[in-house]
Amino acid sequence: MYTRSDRIARDDAETLAVDALAFFAEDPETLGRFLTATGLGPETLRAAAAEPGFLAAVLEHLMGDETLLLVFAERRRIRPTMIAAARHVLDPLVER
Repeated sequence: MYTRSDRIARDDAETLAVDALAFFAEDPETLGRFLTATGLGPETLRAAAAEPGFLAAVLEHLMGDETLLLVFAERRRIRPTMIAAARHVLDPLVER
């Protein structure tokens, strides 16, 4: 699962982003804000999820709302900095 350091493996980063998307889906208002911010609709979400950068965008959205970020981190029992670390790992523009 997630490590205690600020380093995170790609598989763990992907899992964290999927967890964040599921967290959004728990509350229709939160999911609605995400869909509005990304320009997606419920019918296009699945196709968008297959696109490079989608999971990074999920974490970017989470980091843009401090209250949401802190609630998510607390529920998952991780430090908020892990979201930023995972976002970096999933960024399609970062050279590996």
